[in-house]
Amino acid sequence: MLAKDLISEVVPALKTSDTGLRALSWMEIFRISHLPIVNNKEFLGLISDTDIYDLNMANEPIGNHHLSLFSPFVTSDQHIYEIIELVSRLKLTVVPVLNKKKDYLGLITLNDLVQYVADLFALKEPGGIIVLELHQNDYSLNQISQIVEGNNAKILSMYLTSPSDSMKMELTLKINQNDLTSIIHTFERYDYTIKASYMEDEDMDSFYSNRYESFMKYLNI
Repeated sequence: MLAKDLISEVVPALKTSDTGLRALSWMEIFRISHLPIVNNKEFLGLISDTDIYDLNMANEPIGNHHLSLFSPFVTSDQHIYEIIELVSRLKLTVVPVLNKKKDYLGLITLNDLVQYVADLFALKEPGGIIVLELHQNDYSLNQISQIVEGNNAKILSMYLTSPSDSMKMELTLKINQNDLTSIIHTFERYDYTIKASYMEDEDMDSFYSNRYESFMKYLNI
């Protein structure tokens, strides 16, 4: 998924003639803390709600003030992983998207990004989850896939994490079956450590909630 495919069709950009009050109103409506300022197609930078409050400019046009705007952006052909990295590093709630000529095309909201990540990891698809704990040298995608597919199942999504309090990695697998018993037994026969598994609806809801909170903490929002 590229930046151009995630552009919001709803959230507008500000002009220098817009007031701080309008900016704050739009931020409240769309539940964001930043908005781009654009004149014609020229991207001037991002303004935050804090900028507006600090300058006490709610009733005046934005262009009446000298603003020290920062100008983070992605180009239309950048990958979603690069967008997530930028959002995390700069704690953004929107990301402006420009073309190769640096013309403003639109923006990506944090909410749209989170929704797409949910689709990326097949969180809405029925199935169960297995979390494996393993050393880096033990990681073999080919063998892991063979174990799952040998039990007439398929991996819908997977991702690796490295807990700060451990020397091992965690591999989370979303599998297209609710009953994971036979798959778990096969992993154990191959000496894999099963850190956790989720098969019941209540457990799955709890898992998704915890992973969503972890993702939001990763973004520092």
